Order: sequence, then C-alpha cells, then structure tokens
Amino acid sequence: MKKSHLYTRGGDSGTTSLIGGSRIKKCSPRLDAYGTIDELSAHVGLLAAMLAAKHGEEAARLRWIQLRLFDVGTHLAMPCTEGQEAPCTLTGNHVQQVENYIDELDAQLPALHTFVLPGGGLSAAQCHVCRTVCRRAERLITALTDEAPLCPDMLAFVNRLSDFFFVYARFLNKMDGIDEIYWQNDCN
Repeated sequence: MKKSHLYTRGGDSGTTSLIGGSRIKKCSPRLDAYGTIDELSAHVGLLAAMLAAKHGEEAARLRWIQLRLFDVGTHLAMPCTEGQEAPCTLTGNHVQQVENYIDELDAQLPALHTFVLPGGGLSAAQCHVCRTVCRRAERLITALTDEAPLCPDMLAFVNRLSDFFFVYARFLNKMDGIDEIYWQNDCN
C-alpha cells in the first residue's frame, strides 16, 4: 500500500471537505465547531500526558473522552440536508457515563460555598482550560442547530463534559494536596 501525502492542496483556496466530499469554507460555523472540538481533544491529550507519570490510571478516562470527542467531530463533519439529521454514534449511555464520572468524583469533594478560581496545580489548571474550550465548543455547536438538526445526545454530552472538567479540576487539586483558590468578594 502506497503511503498517502499529508497534504492534498485541496484547502489552498480556503475550503475543506466534509465527510462525503462536499466542500465548505474554512471559516464556516460548522468547521469552527468541529475545529474547537479538535482543539479540546488536544487539550485533553495534554492533560493526559501531564497526569501520566503521577496518575497513570486517569489516562483511560481521558482517552475515553477523546474517543467520544472524535465522535462529536465526526457528527459535525457530516453534512445533512433539510429535514435530515446526520447519524450520531453518541447515545444517552455516553451522557450517563460522564454523569457517573462527575458523581464519582464529586462525592469525594467538599461542598462549595463560593466560586473557585481556575488554577491550583498544573493539571487542575489544564483541566480548567479544557472546561473553557468545551464551553466555547458548546456555544458554537448550539449555534449550528439553527442551520441543521443535531443529535440531542451529542449536545447533552458536550454540556456534561464541561461540568466533568470543573469537578475533575477540583478532584485533581485534592489528589495532589493543593488547596483550591476561592473567589474573594471585595465589593462588600
């Protein structure tokens, strides 16, 4: 089998291919949405690499999330016609799995009485980066619902995922013995 070139020159004019071969502008909202999912996956990969030496068992959880993010990106890269929804491999079971992760981690944490500032340890800070990129992806994906129907389970998954990253950041700080940074209201 001949090795393919990494470059195709097809995007030199500012367009790219969707699954199925149709072309869209690289500045399209659809491409912005799945590009942000790709960015999130890269941040999750960095988080997994940061945890590998100290908390290697956490890598499996993060790899599962990366696989699901690839599913989200694939769904977003499939064009659909009016009245038709692109097939989606994400299900309510995937949403439930993220909720299970959240509940499992949150049960080990103290209750919150004020806002937590992003930070603490390096891995927790990276988790907050994942959370904010995930929220941006969610906004971009939600904007696409005006253009075409999207899988409701995919939308729920991305929404839950940002909650997961919040609680995961808190959990990682606890695991590393690092105090959380709380917001101080100086306006009183």
